[in-house]
This record gives sequence, structure tokens and C-alpha cells, in this order.
Amino acid sequence: MTSITVISGASSGIGACLAHEAARAGRKLVLVARSAEGLAKVADAIAAQSLTRPEMIVLDLSETGATDRLAAELARRALSVFELVNDAGYGLTGPVVAHSRADEVGIVDLNVRALTDLTLRFLPEIIAAKGGVLNVASVAAFQPGPFNAIYYASKSYVLSFSEAIAYELRGRVRVTALCPGPVPTNFQRRANPGKEPRRSQLRGMSAEKCAAIGWRGFEAGKRVVIPGFMNKVIAFLSPRMPRRPVLAVSAYLAVSRRAT
Repeated sequence: MTSITVISGASSGIGACLAHEAARAGRKLVLVARSAEGLAKVADAIAAQSLTRPEMIVLDLSETGATDRLAAELARRALSVFELVNDAGYGLTGPVVAHSRADEVGIVDLNVRALTDLTLRFLPEIIAAKGGVLNVASVAAFQPGPFNAIYYASKSYVLSFSEAIAYELRGRVRVTALCPGPVPTNFQRRANPGKEPRRSQLRGMSAEKCAAIGWRGFEAGKRVVIPGFMNKVIAFLSPRMPRRPVLAVSAYLAVSRRAT
């Protein structure tokens, strides 16, 4: 069996950048996402750097049974999971009543259920290999988010879950929660098509820099990685402040302006 690093949501954004970081670190990669075209572009870009071209599996992890299909395909290819990077996820901006129930519950399916299922599915292999799990959470995990209610709640789950299993598995497996702030990626366009929330006007960090900081922290065995000084301040202050002003600021930053 060949040991590999599996990266979900690897067709664009932070996931794609994490794939580049892992490839430069000498990992053999399997990239997973819904977009075959996006995965191919990432794999080609990695190969163009004279690095080993990643293998690809086109799969919608929000679908029932997707984790079973992924595990079966890895077994068919004689691949064993050494590291798992859970980046696949999405959110929706606006009042919860403004979106379909299916779309909102889909956030939970992908951001929470699929991440948990993948982690539990591959943990025995990861423990045996003394590998690691990197879960992409968000600075949103440290506060409630009006007009992003389910997305913020899902990231709170990811952070809590990651920290808890990091403690349980200490000394055996590296478990890291990466908590970026606003990063210009396709995520924002999917979350609120045609509009930009006020938070998008804040000076954000590039996906490349965020991934580099996250990967270094993961390899160092850090439990939580928060890229950027202001994001660290937000993560520190938000749980310590009265909830009313936290809710008001979060709601204000989520309100959209028409994109130009």
C-alpha cells in the first residue's frame, strides 16, 4: 500500500493552495472535489513544478455514501491514508429564510457530516501511520454569525471537534484546525452571487499565504492555527465580549453591497 495525503475541496482556493504546499513537502497526493476541470488544473500546475502529479477523484462529498465510495476507490488503487485535509465546504449569505431548506441543510451535510465521516473513516489508517488530520475551520468559529448562521455554526463544530480529538489523540496523531479570516476565493461568489458582504472590503490574506501558514502549523503539530494578527485578535476577543455587540458587528459585516 502506498501512503498518501487526501485533500478534499482541492479544486480551488485554500484547498488548491494546500495541495501545492503538501506537494512541495514531498507528499503523494489524492485530490478530491466535484470539479474535474478544477482538479486537473491543480494537478497540472503541481506537475509543472517538477513535482509528482497528484491523483484525482471526482466526487461530491455531500452525497450520501460518498465517503464509502472514496474509501473503496482508494482501496482499489492500493492507497492508504497517511494524512487527511478536510477543506471541502461552503456557506450562504443572507437570512436563513431566504434560502431553500435543502441548500442550508447541505452546508451541514458537507461542512459537518462529511468532514466527520471522512475523519472517522480514515482515522485507523492515520493512527497506524502516525499521520495527521488538518481541518479547515474559520475565524467565524469563534462567534455566532447572523446572515451566515449555519456556516458560522458549522465552523464552530469543526473547531470544537478538531480540538477535542487533538487532545484524545495527542502523541499519536497531529490534528490541526486552520482558522482563516476573509480570503478572496470562489467561496464568496458561491455564498452570495452578484454581491459582496462588507467584510470583503477588509484587507484579507491571500489563499497562498493562508495555506503556507496553515501547512507549517500542521507539520509542527499545532492544535489551532489562526493566520493574521487581526484574526487572532478577533478569535481572542469574540468569545470574551458581550454577545449583543458581537452579533451586531457580525451582522453588519455580512450585509452585502452590490458588486461592481
